Amino acid sequence: MNLNNIKNKTEINSVKNVARGSFDETVLGDGFYVLTFQNNESYTQVVEREIDSRFIQFHFCIKGSQEFIFNNGTYRLKIEEENSLLLYNPQRDLPIHLDVHPNSWLVSILVSIKRFHGLFSQEADYITFLSEDNKDKKYYKDGKISPSMAIALNQIINYNLNASIKQLYFRGKALELLSLYFNRSEGADIEQCPFLVDESNVIKIRKAKDIIISRMAEPPTLQELSDEIGLSLKKLKEGFKQIYGDSVFSFLFDYKMEVARKLLEKGNHNVTEVGLKVGYSTSSHFIAAFKKKYGTTPKKYLMSQA
Repeated sequence: MNLNNIKNKTEINSVKNVARGSFDETVLGDGFYVLTFQNNESYTQVVEREIDSRFIQFHFCIKGSQEFIFNNGTYRLKIEEENSLLLYNPQRDLPIHLDVHPNSWLVSILVSIKRFHGLFSQEADYITFLSEDNKDKKYYKDGKISPSMAIALNQIINYNLNASIKQLYFRGKALELLSLYFNRSEGADIEQCPFLVDESNVIKIRKAKDIIISRMAEPPTLQELSDEIGLSLKKLKEGFKQIYGDSVFSFLFDYKMEVARKLLEKGNHNVTEVGLKVGYSTSSHFIAAFKKKYGTTPKKYLMSQA
C-alpha cells in the first residue's frame, strides 16, 4: 500500500456540519513521516489516511480533542488535549479515520518497523514491541505529553522558517519526540512502566503467558494465575498489557483462534474436535468465537482455502 496515495477531501456536509480535510504531510525519508492537522473551525473535520501494517503510529493531541474511528464506526477511541496514543498492529492495516473536533490540533509520526529498528537497535529489550516475543503482536499505549514534548510539538505546528530546511527541521523534531517518548530517566517514566524496569516482574509475566498457553483448554482464573506466578492481580493485569499489548484473556483468545485455524488447515480433526482442543465444550460456541475472530465460520474458512 502506497502511503503517498492520499485523497485530499474538502467537501463540506452542511447538514452534519462536518468537513473533510487532509493532513499536511512532511516526508522525512523512506518509511518516516510527520503529519499535522489543525482544525481552527467551529465544526468537526474528518481526516483519513491509508496506513499499512508495517507502520508504528504516534499521535499527539496538542489542543482540543480527536476521535479515532475503527472497524467502520463500531469502535471509537478518544484522545484528549495533552495526551498521546501509540498504535501498532503487524497483523492488520490500521488506516486513520479521525474526527477532529473544533479548535483541535494534532501531530502524528509514522515510522516503519524496519526504520524504527534502525533507530532503536540497541533498545530492543526495553521497547516492548521490538522484542522477539512481541514481533507479531499488536501494541497500544496512551499517555501524557510531557512539557519537553509539548515544546517540540508546538515548534512543529508553528514552523515558520525557510521552506528549504523544513524536512531537516521536522526530522530533528521527530527524532527528539521519539527519544523523549521512550526516555528512561528516573521518576515519572519508571513509575509509568515498572514492568520494563523490574526484570523479575517481566519474568513473572512471561511465565503467566506460558501458563495460559500450555493450559489454553482449561486456563486458570486471573486470581489463580496471579497466585501461581507470585504477582498481585493488579500488577498481573497492568504488566501483561504493558508487555504483550493486550489483556490476558484477549491475548489467549487470539492465540486459541490461531491454533484452531492451523488445526483446521491440517485437516486431521473436524470442527467439534478442534473446538474441544482449544477449550470450547460445544461446537456452536467455537463456531461463534471463530466467526468473531475471522469474520467467517470454520467450514466456510476451509472452503475458501481449497
